Amino acid sequence: MQTNRIKIGLSPNHPCSYLPEQQERIAVLMDDALHTEDNYAVFLANGFRRSGNMVYKPHCQSCQACQPIRVAIADIQWSKSQKRLLNKTKHFTWEFKTDLDENWFELYERYIEKRHRNGSMYPANQKLFHDFIFSDWLTPKLLHVYEDGKLIAVAVTDDVPYALSAFYTFYEPEHPLSLGTLCVLLQIKQCQKMQKDWLYLGYQIDECPAMSYKVRFQRHQKLVNQRWQG
Repeated sequence: MQTNRIKIGLSPNHPCSYLPEQQERIAVLMDDALHTEDNYAVFLANGFRRSGNMVYKPHCQSCQACQPIRVAIADIQWSKSQKRLLNKTKHFTWEFKTDLDENWFELYERYIEKRHRNGSMYPANQKLFHDFIFSDWLTPKLLHVYEDGKLIAVAVTDDVPYALSAFYTFYEPEHPLSLGTLCVLLQIKQCQKMQKDWLYLGYQIDECPAMSYKVRFQRHQKLVNQRWQG
């Protein structure tokens, strides 16, 4: 891939979804020929993410709060709370699939209704969700988690060379255990099974409490000034 020939487009400024006082803008990869699994691994390592077919990264004029974050699989250090969660969920079963279970939308609808009524995904819509998670050039792995045979969580996971990328997770919103954290732990276990080097967790914004869970996975690294640190 010749990085000096990459075409990037910039979106208009609009209110940030995470920091209301800030204006958000993204840089979008314009060259469709670069949209492949191998190239996406390189873009992930350089702070990009995807949404459907689109590959993008924050490119805001007056804010650099979004920091890409990833977990180094070879250096995993389970915390006491993470060990307790894994122990409490030993009776759960989990499986990666290429298609969603038939009853996935009922779970997704409950999750959006309870957790994200003010978000861009509300109200829950099957077509919009499908367009969001699937792409023409990458087939995500779909982690399904079951308790006593009942679907309680789904984590959309991108599989690229050397890494998995946690893309989007939804789960039973009133479950007493931390299902979002559990899905990350299971994705880490899948990385170990597949001998992957990294699990990418998207962007970390320190000022956003909803993202604080990401820094609890050790050891993690953040991309700062185009260098992974941590």
